[in-house]
Amino acid sequence: MKNYLLKYRGRGTAVPAIPSVSHIWWSWLGAMVAIGAIAWLSDQAGALFFMAPFGASCVLVFGVPNSPLAQPRSLVLGHLIAALIGLLVLEALGANWFSMGVAVATAIAFMQLTRTLHAPAGATPLVIMLEGADWSFVFTPVLSGAFIILFVGLITNNLSRNRSYPEYW
Repeated sequence: MKNYLLKYRGRGTAVPAIPSVSHIWWSWLGAMVAIGAIAWLSDQAGALFFMAPFGASCVLVFGVPNSPLAQPRSLVLGHLIAALIGLLVLEALGANWFSMGVAVATAIAFMQLTRTLHAPAGATPLVIMLEGADWSFVFTPVLSGAFIILFVGLITNNLSRNRSYPEYW
């Protein structure tokens, strides 16, 4: 029991350094353009192209673009897998506390199995259940928004000499 409790102290690792001003600038620019583009498209189309997990996706794609969780396969396929699982669980079990737990846990497991783990996608099934979404949600907003973030990420993360994206597809 004592060894278990000692884990809560942390490992004594130093807090990460503050990123360079350049890194912060490119992260800010990419996130602003990506979220702005998704919101603008929603306004213009009169349709929902936006969901809250995209804000967290921007943290990864623009804030830590070298992270495995930020790579294109994780961004796009992670949200896609989570959305499909969310819709299947919604149809099978409805929207309740149990089905929400099942959907998120199953989405995590499938993202791990497919090497597409993307932390923000863990919220996608919850959005689907809370919205009572239908199958069109997979295309708009899930895939359309993820592809906009990817497109902006490819451009802005490679404009800087000090950044490169992606690490792999």
